[in-house]
Formats: sequence, C-alpha cells, structure tokens
Amino acid sequence: MTSENATEAETVEPSELQPARAVDDRLIDELVSRAQAEGLQLTGEGGLLQQLTKRLLESALEGEITDHLGYDKHDPAGKNGGNSRNGTRAKTVLTDVGPVEISVPRDRDGSFEPKIVKKRQKRLTGVDEMVISLSAKGLTTGEVQAHLAEVYGADVSRQTISTITDKVLEGMAEWQNRPLDPVYPVVFIDAIHVKIRDGAVANRPIYVALAATVEGRREILGLWAGAGGEGAKHWMHILTEIKNRGVNDVLMLVCDGLKGLPDAVGTVWPQTVVQTCVVHLLRNSFRYAARQDWDKISKLLRPVYTAATEEAALERFAEFADAWGKKYPAIVRLWENAWEEFTPFLRFDTEIRRTVCTTNAIESVTPGSGGRSRPVGTSRTSRPR
Repeated sequence: MTSENATEAETVEPSELQPARAVDDRLIDELVSRAQAEGLQLTGEGGLLQQLTKRLLESALEGEITDHLGYDKHDPAGKNGGNSRNGTRAKTVLTDVGPVEISVPRDRDGSFEPKIVKKRQKRLTGVDEMVISLSAKGLTTGEVQAHLAEVYGADVSRQTISTITDKVLEGMAEWQNRPLDPVYPVVFIDAIHVKIRDGAVANRPIYVALAATVEGRREILGLWAGAGGEGAKHWMHILTEIKNRGVNDVLMLVCDGLKGLPDAVGTVWPQTVVQTCVVHLLRNSFRYAARQDWDKISKLLRPVYTAATEEAALERFAEFADAWGKKYPAIVRLWENAWEEFTPFLRFDTEIRRTVCTTNAIESVTPGSGGRSRPVGTSRTSRPR
C-alpha cells in the first residue's frame, strides 16, 4: 500500500467506445486503475475482483449471445426468429483470482460459440487484464479488440466488443445500485486518495462505505468519487442513496474528519452512533508534534484510548494535557473537540473495540472485501495497541 493509497474506480459511458466520461456514482475506472498504478493482484476467495470477474464474464457472455442472435433478451424482435435463447448452464472456470462459477447462455440450435469463455475451456488467464482493458478510460474498440486477441487469442469483432461493454457497464451499475441488508451493525466511511487521469493526472478522493454485516462479514456498500472538501449536502446524498437501497438502520458509523458527515448521519439515521477513527486521531496528533516527541506522546495517549471506561479515559487525558498541554496545545484541542465522537467505542469489550476503533479496514478493501470474504476483525491493517 502506498502513501497515496491508490485505488481507482469510475465508469465510462461508451458511445462506440469513445473516450470515457467520468460518472461519480459508477467508479470502475478508479478501481481498476489502482491495479495498474500499484501492480496489485485483486485476488482472494470471495473478494471484490472475483465478484467483479463473475459479473463481467456473465455480462460479456450475454453481450456475445445478443450479438449472435441479433436481439436483446426479452426483445419481441426475436419471436419466431428461427433461433432463440435456451437458458443457461453452470460452469466453473479457473482464473487468476481463483475459481469463478458462471452461468453460460445457450441457444436452441446450438450454434452459439462463446469467444470470451470458449466451450470446454476450463481456465482463463489474465482476467484482471480483461477487466482493465474493458474498463480503462480512453480505450477504443480497436485497442480492446487487439488486447483480447493478444491475451485470449479471441477474434472478437468491434460490434461485439461494443455490445459486451454495454452489458458490462449495466452490470457495474447494477452492483452500485443493488439492494442492501436492512441493518448493519457497523459502517466505515473513509476517503482513499488516488491519481485519476482526466485530461491531466490529479489526486482525487474516492469515498468507500464498508460495512460489517450481522453475520460478521465485510461488504462494500458503494464507491463515490469526490472533489475534496465535500460537505453535509454531499453526505446527505450518499447516505440517502444507501438508505434507499434498503438500509433502515446503522448501529455505529466510523469515520474521520469528513466535514458534515456526522450531521448527515443524524438526519438519515437519528439513532446511529458516530465514532471517530482512533488511528486517524493519533496520526493527526503527531502532525502537531516534533518527531522526537512522537514516542513519548504515543506512550501517554495509549492509556487514554485503552482505558476501561470513559471516566478513566478522561483522567488519563487530563494527565496527558498536564504533561504536554503547554508545548502542544493544538493536540489537546484536537482531542477535546473530538471527545464526544471518540469515546463511544469505550463502552464495548476489547474485541468489539478492535473492530470499531478505526477505518483502516478500508485500506485493504481491494484484496478481498467486495462481499463476505473475511470475518470482521481479521484485517491485516494496523490498529492502535
């Protein structure tokens, strides 16, 4: 993970695959560009790329059979046309991101020959490259055609590529707008700053909403691009979108330094407890201190966020203020201003505290977080100790 936490995801609207236009609510481009920028392999059983791979392959196959038959699914134009869809068959293919079970469409006269996942083909290589090629900004149909020929040896027409890409984008839009669970115990929201090419390369925040489900698994609720400095109106839009997708209640929302977010949470889910990320609070504290004092400050702050109760934490913080308040009054003010949203996690036991004290889990969303691949609390990212 680099200091920029580069993750990219945004969509393109293909008009015969002309250069892409960014759409904030569909963030495929930024997500896959993170892989390009850092060379990440988006692997992991049940992970985000594995789920995207399944959706992309099925969308691509649907695009191929549409191109083969000459009409869309359920289109009356295909009635009595001599050939038609004939359901699907299940198939598991081995990919760079693990085994992926897909549904392969069939036609009645058996003339449909898939090119992306050929008949009797059991292994795909370079599926992540296919995702990048079909999603990356600015690719022409000719470039995609050449890439598929190079990676898969597939002779795919430009019209088929355009049809497939349309289906892929529909699938991504469906993922971003899919129904969600009615209740989530914890939702984490944070920004990952990434480099995005939009004429010129510039840093841009990508906001990630990552939830802990009632089964104790992780699930990405959505990805949204921002310009930086978003306020309450921006967060009202995002949280209302999440609520409209079926989320009636969130017990705790963990975030850091996102202006206007706590107020928006109170409007959308009035009973939700807002928790400040303790790791970010510590990092922000060090910004006001000389490097040679970091270890000493950390040693005195540790009893604050590991206190048994809020009252004990307040006593330990008073000791810290007495020791460092004169030299670093900004650190004291930082904690005083954040106190109300810092303390909620102190009401829980150690295991729950470990889960809700930080948004760091968002930094590891790429390897395996798109669905329910890893229990909450087992992230390899750092936590305050």
